[in-house]
Order: sequence, then structure tokens, then C-alpha cells
Amino acid sequence: MRLDTVDIAILNTLQDEGRLTNAELADRVQLSPSACHRRVKALEASGVIERYVALLSEKALGRGMTVYVQVTLDNLKHDTLRDFENAVEGVPEVMECYLMSGEADYLVRVLVRDPNDYERVHREVLSSLPGVARLNSSFTIRRVFSRTQMPIPDGVEV
Repeated sequence: MRLDTVDIAILNTLQDEGRLTNAELADRVQLSPSACHRRVKALEASGVIERYVALLSEKALGRGMTVYVQVTLDNLKHDTLRDFENAVEGVPEVMECYLMSGEADYLVRVLVRDPNDYERVHREVLSSLPGVARLNSSFTIRRVFSRTQMPIPDGVEV
């Protein structure tokens, strides 16, 4: 499937306002509602649209501190990686986890209330995950910006 300008308009509009009705979306991208619906379904079926979510305010929900943690494992055997990944996915404070190149093996984004809450997560959870040899934590001072919209190149093949 090759994305054309109409597909890109649909995706950009949905990234900005995911709760639009099909009729509202069709109007914004200048399509009939049935044609718009078919295109959205095709974008979902192809995996370009993964899912729909509501973006919540971290601060309003009392989770105003973000900590990035570099995790180094004691070895990189397949079982160790798998066990760590399965365990870290079960930690509710962990919002994202990436396998990395470089000195650290993983980069983890942790969302907590405050430094005391992070100390609890560090001591009781992160340091106990399978294979963890070292944790290096960096506290964010202030979010400069956060983007949820992904740029979509013209004519991309999916």
C-alpha cells in the first residue's frame, strides 16, 4: 500500500484529533464518509494505524516526575534478555523500554510522583529485575516539549 496525500491528510488529522467522527474526518479531508471509512479501515488493516488512545496528563494524575534509567545487565544471553523484558513490562511505572546499543543495554522511562516514589521503585522493583547489574538514573528537570504526531513522508510504501 502506498500512502497518497489523502491518506496522509487522514493520518495527520487523526493524530491531532483521534475522536473525530467519520463524518467530521471525511469533511476535514474532503472525502465522502464512505470513501473516508474505507481508507481508515485500510490504514488499520495495513497496521499503519496501530490503535487509538487517550493521552492523559501525567501531572494531573500525580505522576509529574520522569526518570530515564540506563540498565546494564550482567550478561546478554537470550534467556537473560527475555526474562528482563518480560519482567520490566509488568512494572506499571515503566512507560517505555528500549533495547539499546552502546554502554547500557536498555533505556527505560519511569513515571513517578516524586524522588521518594522513585527511590521505592528503584529499590523494590528495578534493582530486583532479572539480570540487572547496574542502574544509572537521570531525572528530568522540565519537559521542553512532547510530540505525539509522527511526520509522514510523501509516497511512503507500507
